[in-house]
Amino acid sequence: MEKYLQAFSSAFMGTVNWTGKSIVFEVPWYSNYFWGLIIISLIVWGLEILFPWRKEQSIFRKDFWLDGFYMFFNFFLFAIAISGFYKVIGLLFNDLGIDKSSLTLFNLSELPNWGQLLVFFLVLDFVQWFTHVLLHTYPVLWKFHQIHHSVKEMGFAAHLRYHWMENIFYKPLKTFGVMILGGFEPEQAFMVHFFAITIGHLNHANIKITWGPLKYLLNNPVMHLYHHAYELPKGKNGVNYGISLSLWDYIFKTNYIPEDSGRLQLGFEGDDKIPKSFFKQITYGLSKLKP
Repeated sequence: MEKYLQAFSSAFMGTVNWTGKSIVFEVPWYSNYFWGLIIISLIVWGLEILFPWRKEQSIFRKDFWLDGFYMFFNFFLFAIAISGFYKVIGLLFNDLGIDKSSLTLFNLSELPNWGQLLVFFLVLDFVQWFTHVLLHTYPVLWKFHQIHHSVKEMGFAAHLRYHWMENIFYKPLKTFGVMILGGFEPEQAFMVHFFAITIGHLNHANIKITWGPLKYLLNNPVMHLYHHAYELPKGKNGVNYGISLSLWDYIFKTNYIPEDSGRLQLGFEGDDKIPKSFFKQITYGLSKLKP
């Protein structure tokens, strides 16, 4: 038990120290996600201001500050809080004889750097797409995902407005994806993470981008807006589940873009019951987990 407590404490304090060093620029730029998130956010927000898709939408749109707080809560504060638990789980798996290479299907170390990065990106993006489908399919998961879909006006910060329980679902499956790849991230993995943040911000931004012919590969604001549409095609739990890539939606026939005016109601039936305050939102849905 002592080693588990030590592992928890070490991981927790390590994450706290790393975040502190990131704030004061004492970590390499490519691993400084604190300032990376801020810079990407300011750039995309600037594009929203200069080239607004829905011109009547305010620069400080509805729930702008709430979503801004969610960005830092989900990306840093919750990451600090949960880091110790993930370390303990990893240690427990090792004690059970399940190591990082147990499920390895690809040995990335044998690929060139660009190949490592590409496979890493594709596998993780597919795992996230699949997890996203699950969030819309099962009621107990959808209850948490409703927080993200309670956004009524889209903007870059809506990207990271989501219930902290989603981290609990995404993280193990992303770890599973990394285990498939031999249990490690390529040296250039920071490029994938910064790219994902940028695409995610753009997908939620008040900007009209389709990427032209690349729309069948890359997710985009026009496509993702319909993911947040109040009215969905009959019989569908959701559409356009893509995270960074739209590719999976076109492959599995979950794509849906009937028009591109940007004039549609967002949310879902019953979204008026979603609490308005942050603290009530982060406890929303937990009662559904009680036996």
